[in-house]
Amino acid sequence: MTEGSAPIRLLLADDHPVVRAGLRAVLAAEPDFEIAAEAPTAERAVELAAAGGIDVVLMDLQFGPGGAHGAEATAQITARTGAPRVLVLTTYDTDADILAAVEAGAAGYLLKDAPPRELAAAVRTAA
Repeated sequence: MTEGSAPIRLLLADDHPVVRAGLRAVLAAEPDFEIAAEAPTAERAVELAAAGGIDVVLMDLQFGPGGAHGAEATAQITARTGAPRVLVLTTYDTDADILAAVEAGAAGYLLKDAPPRELAAAVRTAA
């Protein structure tokens, strides 16, 4: 981060608390990132993104039973004027999953087994 520039404000959206904690630990170590909010459901991610103040949403594709799909939430988020960018971060790598995320407006798609430096680079690219 250059002096005087604002950090990239992140929303972590994943139904697993341990995943959010791991993402928080990795991303908070980056000087140009700020963890602005966390969402345990896709619905909550949509609400938080709509409230403003978020630059990039890290979105899981599959939330727990009965939860909305991350691609649906991505479409709802990206449909708004001035919406944050959405980076899908998931374990699912089928063509159908990737296509659903891209068609929903995701700025990028990254697997959860990516090295931390790739995650940080993807966030910066999405921002």
